[in-house]
Amino acid sequence: MRTLRRSPALWLAAYGLTLLGGGMMAAVLPLLVLQRTGDVLAAGVLATVTTTASAMTGLVSGLIVDRFDRRLVTVVAGVLVAAEVAGLAVVDTLWGLDMAAFLVLGTFGAIVRVPAMTAQEVLLPALVRLDPRPGRLDRLVALRENLSNILLLAGPAIGGVAVAVAGPPSVVLLMTASTSLLAACAAVLLDPRAGRVETVDEPTAPAGALRRAGLDLAASWRFLARNRLVLSATLVSAVLVAVIATLQTTVLPAYFVEQDLAALTGLTLSALAAGGVAGSVVYATLLDRVRRRTWFVIGMLGFGTGFALVGSLASPWLVLGAAALVGFTNAPVGAVLGVLTIEATPDALRGRVLGAQNTLLLAAPAVTAAPVAALASSSGLGVAGAVLAAVAAGTALVALVVPAFRDLGEPEPAEPPARPDGVALALSAQSGGAADATRR
Repeated sequence: MRTLRRSPALWLAAYGLTLLGGGMMAAVLPLLVLQRTGDVLAAGVLATVTTTASAMTGLVSGLIVDRFDRRLVTVVAGVLVAAEVAGLAVVDTLWGLDMAAFLVLGTFGAIVRVPAMTAQEVLLPALVRLDPRPGRLDRLVALRENLSNILLLAGPAIGGVAVAVAGPPSVVLLMTASTSLLAACAAVLLDPRAGRVETVDEPTAPAGALRRAGLDLAASWRFLARNRLVLSATLVSAVLVAVIATLQTTVLPAYFVEQDLAALTGLTLSALAAGGVAGSVVYATLLDRVRRRTWFVIGMLGFGTGFALVGSLASPWLVLGAAALVGFTNAPVGAVLGVLTIEATPDALRGRVLGAQNTLLLAAPAVTAAPVAALASSSGLGVAGAVLAAVAAGTALVALVVPAFRDLGEPEPAEPPARPDGVALALSAQSGGAADATRR
């Protein structure tokens, strides 16, 4: 039974079901808003509010994950997400959903999903530490990347199909709620040792507790700022996320509409995800034969080439193929940088550092979207695409020469289990780690 409880299969089930539910809601909620309000602006307002809520929650989600049992956070957050989605169904059945209900329940769901995902990601290295084997962490991170890419395709598709064929919206919402509830059930079965964190002595006075929370958050940002590899990878990831998001939401939709091929807009995301699936499979297959630095170089060159082709807007099908190339080369890089982040970050800081990185990645697209939209409006889509391509390609080339990325290390035998006092050690003596690139 103990072997089963520390099995990665349980963690993958919880992680995958959480992603599946989130993907389904990404398709179901906008459709439901449009059905109930008939207002496109309402769907846009809801998306803006929920995205802002997620970004703000990212600031404190890591603090929660580093203060409380990670397994407990995963379970409670999963139950709360299930309750939020089921609440939409109940309100719709009894009174009918209106914009106020969408905003209240949708924002609540956006808030509780963030600590759920953060806690799940921090649980993975803890499970590996309980059953250490050489190269095991690398393989599991590669498997996580593959699962993420598959569900990036499947989640919204299942949600859209469910809306079309499952009958009343309440039925679809209850189906979606069940994924979060099942994720919580899978997390309950995990080894309790995986969820333990270093004990923190809290002041009893409210002012002292707030001060300690502020100091703990500041510690994670200091770690991020001082660790050259973590900082460099976070900045590179933020630029690439901003470029991808701006292309998907601004440049490519306008380009495909201009080419009278609006249906290809959605296929671009599918091409990215499908390329990611293929890249993850190749990485997992050749993990023991190819050095991390080699994966990184191939990935950055693929990034630069792929974004240059996408940004050229030379032809619709070239853009689609280049998107698949970006996804294919990103998957190994994302896996390598994800492992390095885990190896470099002490367990007691892991949730807060991840929360800080997620906040930057969520905020990055806001910096580029409006300026690029203005550039496209004034100078044309071609100029906007070329600027984004230049930014992405330039960032990839810089990443290849900066000192922080020269020595990425190689997989080492895993560390022994954590000491009895519960203070987790960093998994290696690396001087830095990296953000899980563009997966978020």
